[in-house]
Amino acid sequence: MREIRYGVADGVATLTIDRPEKRGAMTYAMLEEFTAGVTQAGSDPDVRVLLVTGVPGSFCAGIDLADLAGRDPGDRGRADNGGDGRLPLLMGCPKPVVAAVDGMAVGMGAEFATQADLRVVSTRARFRWNFVHRGLVSDTGAGTWLLPRQIGVGPAMRLLYTGADLGADEALALGFATAVVEPDALPEAAAGLAAAIATASPFALVRTKQLVRDGLGADLPTHVGATRAALADCFASADHAEGVAAFLERRPAHFTGT
Repeated sequence: MREIRYGVADGVATLTIDRPEKRGAMTYAMLEEFTAGVTQAGSDPDVRVLLVTGVPGSFCAGIDLADLAGRDPGDRGRADNGGDGRLPLLMGCPKPVVAAVDGMAVGMGAEFATQADLRVVSTRARFRWNFVHRGLVSDTGAGTWLLPRQIGVGPAMRLLYTGADLGADEALALGFATAVVEPDALPEAAAGLAAAIATASPFALVRTKQLVRDGLGADLPTHVGATRAALADCFASADHAEGVAAFLERRPAHFTGT
């Protein structure tokens, strides 16, 4: 499928939504390919970071409503990539996820951006959780669970209730965006962030993401216990030994993720 492209280089998997004529709107077939790409990145030992992006001026304008309208109502909820106790798609990816957003991220597109761990956006990026105007709720749960934790309950409720746009500057001010750059600079800025993350220990990155993700719903004693267990695993890992050796020998570390 040409609309979803996947490639890996230097530890970074890049998943590109390439349907600019529809502003990246997802058909169900595209969503299946997108899900397969996220799953592949999560299981590939050569991948340390997943970068999700669109083509210039386009990210994801949500689910393609023409495709949605042709489906039985009982089947439409399957566009949601969570459910049945599973985490939403990008949250469930064990690797760090960076979203590079240039243009509109609407509905499911806004949910994908919310699910990402970090967001680098262009000055023309716009996020819109417009579900209430389609008679729906946030379809992956990210808007109603993650977004209030990311930007605060009040700002999140305003966006969810009104379906108003969140522009790039406000996204940066609220901490939703990691950085705002001009459109031409977005690919390099996002790739640079992904590359910087990819230099870290894959063993530690996976456990850091899990601790942060699980900690959002855990009490402090439970979280501290999980941290101690993860730390014990890290101390016994080859990555920890390599990290210490690289520091003492004053050289770059060569992590293996073991």
